[in-house]
Amino acid sequence: MPSPQPSADPQPTRSPLTREAVLEAAASLVQQHGPQALTMRRLAAELGTAVTAIYWHVGNRESLLEALVERTVRELGEIRAYGRTPQARMVSIARTLRRELLARPHLIAMVHERGLTERMFLSAQRALVREAHAAGLRGARAAEAVRAVQFSVVGHVLVERNRERAPVQSPGEPELWQSDQETDDPALVRALATPPDAGKVFASTIRALVDGLLQVPDSPAQLEL
Repeated sequence: MPSPQPSADPQPTRSPLTREAVLEAAASLVQQHGPQALTMRRLAAELGTAVTAIYWHVGNRESLLEALVERTVRELGEIRAYGRTPQARMVSIARTLRRELLARPHLIAMVHERGLTERMFLSAQRALVREAHAAGLRGARAAEAVRAVQFSVVGHVLVERNRERAPVQSPGEPELWQSDQETDDPALVRALATPPDAGKVFASTIRALVDGLLQVPDSPAQLEL
Protein backbone atom coordinates (compact mmCIF):
# COMPACT_ATOMS: atom_id res chain seq x y z
CA MET A 1 0.00 0.00 0.00
CA PRO A 2 1.57 3.34 -1.02
CA SER A 3 2.46 5.64 1.82
CA PRO A 4 0.33 8.80 2.04
CA GLN A 5 1.77 11.87 0.40
CA PRO A 6 2.60 14.71 2.79
CA SER A 7 0.01 17.42 2.64
CA ALA A 8 1.02 20.71 1.04
CA ASP A 9 1.78 23.59 3.36
CA PRO A 10 -1.31 25.69 3.84
CA GLN A 11 -1.23 29.03 2.06
CA PRO A 12 -0.86 32.00 4.41
CA THR A 13 -4.13 33.69 5.06
CA ARG A 14 -4.19 37.19 3.61
CA SER A 15 -5.48 39.88 5.92
CA PRO A 16 -8.79 41.32 4.77
CA LEU A 17 -8.46 44.52 2.79
CA THR A 18 -9.33 47.66 4.74
CA ARG A 19 -9.82 51.29 3.81
CA GLU A 20 -6.74 52.24 5.83
CA ALA A 21 -4.60 49.67 4.00
CA VAL A 22 -5.78 51.11 0.67
CA LEU A 23 -4.94 54.66 1.80
CA GLU A 24 -1.53 53.60 3.10
CA ALA A 25 -0.63 51.92 -0.19
CA ALA A 26 -1.95 54.89 -2.19
CA ALA A 27 0.04 57.36 -0.07
CA SER A 28 3.19 55.28 -0.59
CA LEU A 29 2.68 55.31 -4.37
CA VAL A 30 2.16 59.07 -4.40
CA GLN A 31 5.22 59.70 -2.25
CA GLN A 32 7.46 57.54 -4.41
CA HIS A 33 6.24 58.48 -7.87
CA GLY A 34 3.89 61.49 -7.60
CA PRO A 35 0.10 61.71 -7.94
CA GLN A 36 0.19 60.98 -11.67
CA ALA A 37 1.40 57.45 -10.90
CA LEU A 38 -1.64 56.68 -8.78
CA THR A 39 -4.07 54.65 -10.89
CA MET A 40 -6.69 52.27 -9.56
CA ARG A 41 -5.18 49.40 -11.57
CA ARG A 42 -1.67 50.00 -10.24
CA LEU A 43 -2.94 50.36 -6.70
CA ALA A 44 -4.88 47.09 -6.98
CA ALA A 45 -1.73 45.37 -8.24
CA GLU A 46 0.27 46.75 -5.29
CA LEU A 47 -2.33 45.37 -2.89
CA GLY A 48 -2.79 42.08 -4.77
CA THR A 49 -6.52 42.60 -5.09
CA ALA A 50 -9.16 43.41 -7.70
CA VAL A 51 -9.84 46.96 -8.88
CA THR A 52 -13.46 46.53 -7.79
CA ALA A 53 -12.26 46.00 -4.21
CA ILE A 54 -10.48 49.37 -4.32
CA TYR A 55 -13.66 51.09 -5.52
CA TRP A 56 -15.61 49.37 -2.74
CA HIS A 57 -13.37 50.83 -0.03
CA VAL A 58 -12.55 54.33 -1.33
CA GLY A 59 -14.75 55.09 -4.33
CA ASN A 60 -13.28 56.45 -7.56
CA ARG A 61 -9.83 57.99 -8.05
CA GLU A 62 -10.95 61.52 -7.19
CA SER A 63 -12.53 60.28 -3.96
CA LEU A 64 -9.28 58.47 -3.19
CA LEU A 65 -7.25 61.65 -3.72
CA GLU A 66 -9.62 63.60 -1.47
CA ALA A 67 -9.23 60.92 1.20
CA LEU A 68 -5.44 61.16 0.94
CA VAL A 69 -5.62 64.92 1.38
CA GLU A 70 -7.82 64.57 4.46
CA ARG A 71 -5.47 61.93 5.85
CA THR A 72 -2.48 64.21 5.35
CA VAL A 73 -4.24 67.12 7.08
CA ARG A 74 -5.12 64.80 9.96
CA GLU A 75 -1.56 63.50 10.31
CA LEU A 76 -0.13 67.03 10.42
CA GLY A 77 -2.61 67.66 13.24
CA GLU A 78 -0.93 65.06 15.42
CA ILE A 79 2.22 67.08 16.14
CA ARG A 80 2.97 67.16 19.86
CA ALA A 81 5.42 69.27 21.85
CA TYR A 82 8.08 67.87 24.16
CA GLY A 83 10.68 69.45 26.42
CA ARG A 84 10.86 71.09 29.85
CA THR A 85 10.58 74.74 28.81
CA PRO A 86 8.36 76.67 26.40
CA GLN A 87 11.44 77.36 24.28
CA ALA A 88 12.36 73.68 24.06
CA ARG A 89 8.78 72.67 23.31
CA MET A 90 8.40 75.31 20.59
CA VAL A 91 11.64 74.15 18.98
CA SER A 92 10.38 70.56 19.12
CA ILE A 93 7.18 71.55 17.31
CA ALA A 94 9.19 73.30 14.60
CA ARG A 95 11.54 70.36 14.14
CA THR A 96 8.69 67.86 13.92
CA LEU A 97 6.79 70.07 11.48
CA ARG A 98 9.86 70.35 9.24
CA ARG A 99 10.37 66.59 9.31
CA GLU A 100 6.73 65.87 8.45
CA LEU A 101 6.69 68.38 5.59
CA LEU A 102 9.89 66.98 4.10
CA ALA A 103 8.61 63.41 4.39
CA ARG A 104 5.54 63.92 2.18
CA PRO A 105 6.15 66.66 -0.43
CA HIS A 106 3.70 65.30 -3.03
CA LEU A 107 0.91 64.93 -0.49
CA ILE A 108 1.57 68.41 0.91
CA ALA A 109 1.37 69.78 -2.64
CA MET A 110 -2.02 68.10 -3.07
CA VAL A 111 -3.25 69.72 0.15
CA HIS A 112 -2.04 73.11 -1.07
CA GLU A 113 -3.69 72.70 -4.49
CA ARG A 114 -7.03 72.10 -2.79
CA GLY A 115 -6.79 75.27 -0.70
CA LEU A 116 -6.39 73.47 2.64
CA THR A 117 -2.90 74.63 3.61
CA GLU A 118 -4.03 76.91 6.43
CA ARG A 119 -6.29 74.23 7.84
CA MET A 120 -3.37 71.79 7.73
CA PHE A 121 -1.20 74.16 9.80
CA LEU A 122 -3.91 75.02 12.34
CA SER A 123 -3.01 72.29 14.83
CA ALA A 124 0.69 73.22 14.78
CA GLN A 125 -0.27 76.87 15.24
CA ARG A 126 -2.38 76.00 18.28
CA ALA A 127 0.51 74.03 19.78
CA LEU A 128 2.80 77.02 19.22
CA VAL A 129 0.22 79.35 20.80
CA ARG A 130 0.21 77.24 23.96
CA GLU A 131 3.98 77.60 24.28
CA ALA A 132 3.92 81.32 23.55
CA HIS A 133 1.35 81.75 26.32
CA ALA A 134 3.41 79.57 28.65
CA ALA A 135 6.38 81.87 28.00
CA GLY A 136 4.29 84.90 28.98
CA LEU A 137 3.50 86.30 25.54
CA ARG A 138 -0.03 87.45 24.80
CA GLY A 139 -1.96 89.08 21.99
CA ALA A 140 -0.09 90.34 18.95
CA ARG A 141 3.29 89.36 20.41
CA ALA A 142 2.16 85.74 20.75
CA ALA A 143 0.68 85.76 17.24
CA GLU A 144 3.93 87.19 15.85
CA ALA A 145 5.93 84.41 17.51
CA VAL A 146 3.63 81.72 16.14
CA ARG A 147 3.80 83.01 12.59
CA ALA A 148 7.54 83.67 12.71
CA VAL A 149 8.19 80.04 13.65
CA GLN A 150 5.72 78.71 11.08
CA PHE A 151 7.10 80.86 8.26
CA SER A 152 10.67 79.96 9.18
CA VAL A 153 9.88 76.23 9.01
CA VAL A 154 8.08 76.52 5.68
CA GLY A 155 10.78 78.76 4.20
CA HIS A 156 13.52 76.37 5.27
CA VAL A 157 11.67 73.39 3.79
CA LEU A 158 11.24 75.24 0.49
CA VAL A 159 14.96 76.05 0.37
CA GLU A 160 15.85 72.43 1.09
CA ARG A 161 13.50 71.14 -1.58
CA ASN A 162 14.82 73.69 -4.07
CA ARG A 163 18.41 72.63 -3.41
CA GLU A 164 17.45 68.99 -3.99
CA ARG A 165 15.85 69.77 -7.36
CA ALA A 166 18.33 72.39 -8.57
CA PRO A 167 20.76 71.52 -11.36
CA VAL A 168 24.34 70.77 -10.36
CA GLN A 169 26.09 74.05 -9.66
CA SER A 170 29.49 74.58 -11.29
CA PRO A 171 31.33 75.99 -9.57
CA GLY A 172 29.49 75.13 -6.38
CA GLU A 173 29.78 76.68 -2.94
CA PRO A 174 32.67 74.44 -1.84
CA GLU A 175 34.76 75.30 -4.92
CA LEU A 176 33.98 79.00 -4.63
CA TRP A 177 35.09 79.16 -1.01
CA GLN A 178 38.12 76.92 -1.46
CA SER A 179 39.47 79.43 -3.97
CA ASP A 180 38.53 82.49 -1.90
CA GLN A 181 41.42 84.87 -1.32
CA GLU A 182 39.60 87.76 0.35
CA THR A 183 38.58 86.34 3.75
CA ASP A 184 41.08 86.28 6.61
CA ASP A 185 39.15 83.59 8.49
CA PRO A 186 40.49 80.17 7.44
CA ALA A 187 38.15 78.27 9.75
CA LEU A 188 35.13 79.99 8.22
CA VAL A 189 36.40 79.24 4.70
CA ARG A 190 36.85 75.56 5.60
CA ALA A 191 33.34 75.42 7.04
CA LEU A 192 31.71 77.12 4.06
CA ALA A 193 33.68 74.88 1.69
CA THR A 194 31.94 71.90 3.30
CA PRO A 195 28.43 71.00 2.03
CA PRO A 196 25.86 72.26 4.54
CA ASP A 197 24.07 69.98 6.97
CA ALA A 198 20.50 71.21 6.50
CA GLY A 199 19.34 69.72 9.79
CA LYS A 200 22.02 71.50 11.78
CA VAL A 201 21.40 74.79 9.98
CA PHE A 202 17.69 74.50 10.74
CA ALA A 203 18.29 73.64 14.41
CA SER A 204 20.59 76.64 14.89
CA THR A 205 18.16 78.95 13.10
CA ILE A 206 15.05 77.87 14.97
CA ARG A 207 16.72 77.92 18.40
CA ALA A 208 18.02 81.45 17.86
CA LEU A 209 14.64 82.57 16.52
CA VAL A 210 12.67 81.07 19.40
CA ASP A 211 15.06 82.42 22.05
CA GLY A 212 14.61 85.91 20.62
CA LEU A 213 10.84 85.65 20.20
CA LEU A 214 10.13 84.37 23.70
CA GLN A 215 11.89 87.19 25.51
CA VAL A 216 9.07 88.85 27.41
CA PRO A 217 9.37 92.66 27.18
CA ASP A 218 9.95 94.47 30.45
CA SER A 219 8.48 97.84 29.51
CA PRO A 220 5.79 99.35 27.28
CA ALA A 221 8.57 100.86 25.14
CA GLN A 222 9.89 97.39 24.35
CA LEU A 223 6.45 96.35 23.22
CA GLU A 224 6.73 98.80 20.34
CA LEU A 225 10.04 97.36 19.07
